Amino acid sequence: MATRIRLQRHGRSKRPFYYIVVSDSRARRDGKFIDRIGDYNPLTVPATINLNFDKAFEWVMSGAQPTETCSRILSYKGVLYKKHLARGVRKGALTPEEMETKMQEWLEAKTAKIAAKVDKLNSEKQAEKAKRLADEKVKKEAYAAALIAQETPAEEEVAEEVATEETVEENTANVESSESIEEAPAAEEVAEEAPAAEEVAEEAPAAEETSDETPAE
Repeated sequence: MATRIRLQRHGRSKRPFYYIVVSDSRARRDGKFIDRIGDYNPLTVPATINLNFDKAFEWVMSGAQPTETCSRILSYKGVLYKKHLARGVRKGALTPEEMETKMQEWLEAKTAKIAAKVDKLNSEKQAEKAKRLADEKVKKEAYAAALIAQETPAEEEVAEEVATEETVEENTANVESSESIEEAPAAEEVAEEAPAAEEVAEEAPAAEETSDETPAE
């Protein structure tokens, strides 16, 4: 029976989650499987791969053919590299001890590489977060400045209104003072009319003279 190592899809729509399974090559992709050797979550950064290394190695050595994606996963985890070393042992190019030593060195180097990549991703994420916070701070400061700029003209308008009211009051006072100045000559005219009454008083003796002439008859 030809066997394949493939991914079996699970998870909801647009949120895939895969099982790494060994199944009959004639079976449907999401149908029955022979053995489950791990799982794969492509949505995390980096992708999360849980693999039973020993089971995967046994199936590969027994002739199970991985799909393209599973081949990359097995290579990433070192299963295919160990298969390569095992062939060297079969041919007599390596001893089992040398194979284990090389495999351990490869795993350590791979672990260090993965850790460096994770650290880089975390530092980039932190830098991006710091930049986003800085941009938000700049936007808030600009918004506050815009509000202050909108409030300033209102204060100037109030000052202009106060100045206008003061100007109106000053003009009113000037008008009243000018009216009082114009009324002053009218009083002087009244004072000038006073001699006319004196002239009437001066005409009174003429009447007396008429009374004096009356006895002469």
